[in-house]
Amino acid sequence: MFKSLKITCDEATTICDKNQYGEATLLEKLKLNIHFIRCKICFKYTKQNMTLTKIYKGHANSCKSLKHCMPEKDKKALKQELEKMKA
Repeated sequence: MFKSLKITCDEATTICDKNQYGEATLLEKLKLNIHFIRCKICFKYTKQNMTLTKIYKGHANSCKSLKHCMPEKDKKALKQELEKMKA
């Protein structure tokens, strides 16, 4: 019975990534937590992965509120360069 719950480190990282996006099943989460008991490297990978995700989501949310626009003079210069390329 417990043999079916054992997974490799490759499988653990795959489940970790799926879990990060809410795609892991309950059985996969159970297997992952059992794997953590004997593999501290995968546990650390998961912890770091979650930290990076939180940082990225925080940065992405703050970027959404900013409006990134090219200045008018740069737009005109780019348009002129494109017109030259067409000719």
